[in-house]
Amino acid sequence: MHPPVPGTPATRATHRAGGPRGSGFWLVGAVLVLLMLSSSVPSALYVLYQEKWGLSSGMITVVFALYAVTVLAGLLLFGSLSDTLGRRPVLGAGLVLAIVSMALFAGAQGLGLLLAARAVQGLAVGLATGAMGAALLELAPRSRPALGAQVNSAGPTIGIGLGGIGAGLLVQYAPAPTVLTYLLLIGAFTGVLAGVVRMAESAPGSGGRPRIAPHRIRIPAAVRGRFAVLVLTIVAVWSVGGFYLSLGPHLALSLLESTNYLVGGATVALLAGAATAAQLLLGRTEALRTAVLGLCGLLAGLGLVLLALGLGSAAVFLAGTAVLGSGWGAAFLGSFRALSTLAEPAHRGELTAAVYVFAYLAMSVPAVLAGMLTNVHGLQRTSVGFMAAVAAVCALALLVTLRLAARTDSEGSRA
Repeated sequence: MHPPVPGTPATRATHRAGGPRGSGFWLVGAVLVLLMLSSSVPSALYVLYQEKWGLSSGMITVVFALYAVTVLAGLLLFGSLSDTLGRRPVLGAGLVLAIVSMALFAGAQGLGLLLAARAVQGLAVGLATGAMGAALLELAPRSRPALGAQVNSAGPTIGIGLGGIGAGLLVQYAPAPTVLTYLLLIGAFTGVLAGVVRMAESAPGSGGRPRIAPHRIRIPAAVRGRFAVLVLTIVAVWSVGGFYLSLGPHLALSLLESTNYLVGGATVALLAGAATAAQLLLGRTEALRTAVLGLCGLLAGLGLVLLALGLGSAAVFLAGTAVLGSGWGAAFLGSFRALSTLAEPAHRGELTAAVYVFAYLAMSVPAVLAGMLTNVHGLQRTSVGFMAAVAAVCALALLVTLRLAARTDSEGSRA
């Protein structure tokens, strides 16, 4: 890694905060993983909450969707805040809110505090998302500039996988898992908050007056067509993620005919683990090619899951989840890397927030619809309909991405 050039924002940031560029990059990566880990922990606990408080599947998806809605609120209100105020203070505020949400989860004795905890958690993630995404792009080692986009896309899947398996283990084997899990997360968040306080500032225009400007979440006219094509893949990816994080554990327990709570968390971890493996394997592959490979994997995985539901086969379901996860990881990596090149440095936080607006809409709306339909048609029939609909979106995304890739290659050959 080369030292920053004197007079650049990176140099000024290092002098202001006293932290080296590389350590700041990995610290922000750790914050991303931890926030995503904490967001997936309730998924492994939903079955327990249902048993304790008599909640329906529809209500569980409402709890899940409230998180996504408040993430969206945070993105829309504060998505560009770090472009003017700075990445560091916005990340710090997000972590404080995350600690508050963990305390609410730990104290929850019914639906009311559970909803409040999920709402505060969503606001924390929404506030921090734009700042995290932009900081990772800005602090990436100069010798590996693509690493920022890679961590941006791999961080959520790593966190979701660790959260699923960790919470599953605690639910099955630890005392008071609905309290202990969140106390451990409070300790982890406190540790990374201490690091963020000392982190180097990386935003080129930081230090300005804070402005809350929802209308700043916009896409430059020159890149809207390319953005629309790429964001379709984001929609397909996070529709799958939303379904697995809300109803996946219930589906796994049903197909595996198991009462072991670890099964639910392990299913989420399998999806996310396969996603992370694909991202590491394809980290140096060209962005649009990675997205195309990922969409093919998503289609293959959805086909296997549909076959598993038809046969009632647990083995095929697990195989399909692994294939689906690898496609999820590759498609998200490729589309995010391609999208990250569309914005000027001063608007990175804004563009990153716009990407996640679509991601969380795709994550929440279909999941809530699926949860409501489950109460009427049952889990298996609803899952079949959901997977078929997402497969149609994936097929459309694959078609338009292939056309974009062909056009990009043609423009490159003429240049």
